[in-house]
Amino acid sequence: MLIEIDARGLACPKPVINTKKELDKLQDGIILVTVDNSIAKENILKLSKSLNCEAKITKEEEDLIVIEIKKGKNVIIEDKKDNELEDKCIFISSDKMGEGNDELGEVLIKGFIYTLTEAKPYPKYIVFVNSAVKLTAQNKSTIENLKVLEECGVEILSCGTCLDYYNLKETLQVGSVTNMYNIVDIMKNSSQTISI
Repeated sequence: MLIEIDARGLACPKPVINTKKELDKLQDGIILVTVDNSIAKENILKLSKSLNCEAKITKEEEDLIVIEIKKGKNVIIEDKKDNELEDKCIFISSDKMGEGNDELGEVLIKGFIYTLTEAKPYPKYIVFVNSAVKLTAQNKSTIENLKVLEECGVEILSCGTCLDYYNLKETLQVGSVTNMYNIVDIMKNSSQTISI
């Protein structure tokens, strides 16, 4: 079975939601998803991997990207690093930690992220929203430590809407851009979500 989805012009996270709906209905077959931006492309590739589907780009032009997703019994995508990580999500919503003095809050959040590199097993996901996206795009200290975690298999995810709001999408230094659908899905399916 072949299903085609035209998700061009749809705001995030609609392309992912529409793709997920069709994948949920499909037992065995191929879905061709057409999008018009790299953020939607990356989000759909991540969705495919999370659902154990095989995905590849079949066409990529400036405003036209076609993703082929195969779903079926013979498709197995393994992530070897998963067994070294805890099924936990750390949700960070500010570039400071705690209430009170902002300068102290900045020191604390840097210390927290550094300490994560020393505390194994690592969480599967670290999600950054609101001003926390500055930690993945501007803060050299936190970026260095987050790169250490990323190299060990931790998914570092920054909210695309938040990056846009702070004009930081082009300066993201570590991890990848995500959307609210993916954030909700991760938080629902992780065994534990720790909010900072």
